[in-house]
Amino acid sequence: MRYKFYTTSSKAWDGIYQAIEAAQKTIFIEMYIFLADTGNTHDFLGKLAEKARQGVSVIVIADAYGSLGLKSATVAELKAAGGEFMYFSHWLTRMHRKLVIIDEKIAFLGGVNIENKIRYWNDLQIRLKGSVVKPLLRSFAHTYRKSGGKNQDVLAYSRGHLVKKFKSWIVDNWDSDDKEYNLKKYYKSKLEQAATSIRIVTPYLLPPRWLMVALDNAVRRGVQVDIIIPEDTDIKALNKINYINACRLAAVGVNFHFTPSMNHAKVMIIDGKEALVGSQNLDILSFGMNLEIGVFFEQKEAVAGIERIINQWQSASRRPDLSFRKVSWGMRLLMFLFRFFFPIL
Repeated sequence: MRYKFYTTSSKAWDGIYQAIEAAQKTIFIEMYIFLADTGNTHDFLGKLAEKARQGVSVIVIADAYGSLGLKSATVAELKAAGGEFMYFSHWLTRMHRKLVIIDEKIAFLGGVNIENKIRYWNDLQIRLKGSVVKPLLRSFAHTYRKSGGKNQDVLAYSRGHLVKKFKSWIVDNWDSDDKEYNLKKYYKSKLEQAATSIRIVTPYLLPPRWLMVALDNAVRRGVQVDIIIPEDTDIKALNKINYINACRLAAVGVNFHFTPSMNHAKVMIIDGKEALVGSQNLDILSFGMNLEIGVFFEQKEAVAGIERIINQWQSASRRPDLSFRKVSWGMRLLMFLFRFFFPIL
C-alpha cells in the first residue's frame, strides 16, 4: 500500500484537485457533503465538468441530506458536460462516505467533505495507490447500484472476486453474509484483542452501548485507552453530549484529550501496530445506519505516521478533570436524564 496523509481539509482538497486535473480515464466520487462554495480556490464541480467534456468518465454520488445546499443548476451544468450525478436518498440511511477514485489507480478516503466552512478544520484523509484500490472500486459500485446507477462497466466492479490482503484492507457498512455490518465487526474484534493501548480520534462521542462496554473491558484488562475529541464542535447541541459521554467513560478509566480547535478526523490505533482511517464517527449512526468506509493497515511506517499526527494533536490538547465531583449539578441532571431516556447509548 502506497499512501500519503493529509491533516487538514484544505490540504486534502489540494491533493484531490490535483488528482482530478491529472485524470485520464475515470473519476468516481462519493461525498456526504458536496457543495459549490469552495470555488474561489477549489472549483471541484467546474473542474469535473471540464474533465467530462474532455471525455473522462465522471460519476458523482452525493448524499441527498448532506448535500442539500447544492443548487440544481450547478448539477445540471455537470450533467450537460457529460458527467453523471446522482443523490443517495434512502429512508433513515445516510451515505456518510468521503471517497474519491481516480483512473482506478488512486483513491482518497477519510473524513474530509467539500464545504467552505470546513476549510481550516483538522481532519485526516489518506491517499492510496496499489491493490487496495480494487476493493474500493467494488465498494463504490455497490453505492452506485443503490443510487440507481446503470453503467454496466461500473456495476461490473461489484462482481469481481477479491483476495483479502493481510497488511491492508477496506471495511465498510455493506452487509456481510451474516447481515452484520463489517465496520462494527472490525471494531468489536480489535477492541477485544487490544493488549496494551487503544487510541481514538473522533469529533462526536455518542458510542453505542456495546462499544462503551468494549472500552470498559479493555481498561479492566490493563489497556490504556486515550480518546481525542474537540472542545467545541460545529454542532453546538452535541458539545454537552460529548462532555456527558466523556464523563461516563472517564469514570471507568478512559483518558480524554480536548483539542482547542475543531478536529473532524476519525482514527483508531490498536497497540501501536494497526490503524484505521475512515469516515465513521463514534456514534450509533455510523455503526448501525449510515454507509461508511475506512481502510485499516499494519504497515509499520504508515502506523508510525498516524501516531506522529495524533501525538501532535494530543500535545496541543488539554486534559479536563472529568471526575464526578467536578461536574455541576445541572450537568449531573443531564447525565441522569441522558442515561434514562437513551439506555442503549
